[in-house]
Amino acid sequence: MAPFLVVEDIRKQFDHGGKSLQILKGISFSVEQGEMMAVVGASGAGKSTLLHILGGLDRPSSGRILFEGQDISTLDSTRLARFRSEKVGFVFQFHHLMQGFTAEENVMIPCLIRGMAPAKARQLARVALERVGLAHRLTHRPGELSGGEQQRVALARAVVMEPPLILADEPTGNLDSASSREIHDLFFELNDRLKATMLIVTHSRELATLLPRRLEIRDGVIVQ
Repeated sequence: MAPFLVVEDIRKQFDHGGKSLQILKGISFSVEQGEMMAVVGASGAGKSTLLHILGGLDRPSSGRILFEGQDISTLDSTRLARFRSEKVGFVFQFHHLMQGFTAEENVMIPCLIRGMAPAKARQLARVALERVGLAHRLTHRPGELSGGEQQRVALARAVVMEPPLILADEPTGNLDSASSREIHDLFFELNDRLKATMLIVTHSRELATLLPRRLEIRDGVIVQ
C-alpha cells in the first residue's frame, strides 16, 4: 500500500525585481496515515512554505505531492479548494478567529462552508469543543477567552469535520509554557482519537522531542 502522503522533489521559488529566491530546494519525504511529525528549522528555512504547499494554500514551482495516491499539485483552483475543505485542517500561530462570533460559531464555519445545515453544524461544533475541553465556553467570544483557550477553539475548528490531515504552524508560539503543554497534550489525544496525520511546524524543543518523528529543514533542504 502506498504511503498516505508522498512529497517528491518539491521546489519553490519566488521571483521579485528580476531576481529569483529559492525557498525549497528539493524536498522529498513520505508520511503514513495517522503519523505525527514535527517540522523544525530556523526562521526562513522554508517550513511554513512547505506546510502551505502541502495544504493546497500555495503551489510548488516543481515536484509532486501525492495525497492518497492523487497528485494534488496538478489540481485546478476549484478542485484544490475542495481538497482543502474536505481533507485538511489548519492550525496557525495566530488563531484567526472571527472576533464577533462565539466559540461555537467559529467552529461551525468549516461545516457551513461545506453546505451543512446549521443545526448539524452546531451539533458537530459542540462535540469538537467538548473534545478540547471547552464545552463550558460555547457562547464566549475570542476577546473573552485566554490565549490558550483561543488556540483550543482554533484546534476544534480544524478537527470539527475530522479531516485526515492536520497541518499546524507554530500552534504554541504565542502561548505560555502551561498553555503550550496543554495544547501539546491535545494534539496527542486528538491523534489517538481521530487517527489523523499531523505535521506540526514548531520551534518548541519540548514538542519536537515528544513527537515520534522529526523533519529538519535548513536552507530549503532536509538535513534530518
